[in-house]
Amino acid sequence: MTTLQIRIDEKTKRKAKKTLENLGLDISSGVKLFLEQVITTQSIPFSAVTPSGYKLRRGHIYRKEIAEAKKGKGYATAEEAFADIFKNE
Repeated sequence: MTTLQIRIDEKTKRKAKKTLENLGLDISSGVKLFLEQVITTQSIPFSAVTPSGYKLRRGHIYRKEIAEAKKGKGYATAEEAFADIFKNE
C-alpha cells in the first residue's frame, strides 16, 4: 500500500466530499475508484465537459463561435441575409 498526496483547492475538495458521501463513498474510495477505472479503460474514464455540456477539447471552438454570434452580422436587406444563409446549399 502507498500514499498519494494531491493539492486541490478547499472548495473543490468540499464539494467532491459531499458528492461522494451522497454516493456512499469517502474521498479516498472515490480516488481509488477513479484510478481503477483509468487502469481498466486505459484512458480517463469520463468525458470532460464544460458546465454547459460542451466537451473541453472543442470548447475553444464553441466559445469563438458564440462570441462571433453575439457580435452579430448585419445585413442591409432580408435578401442579403438569405443569400448568406443559403450560400452553401
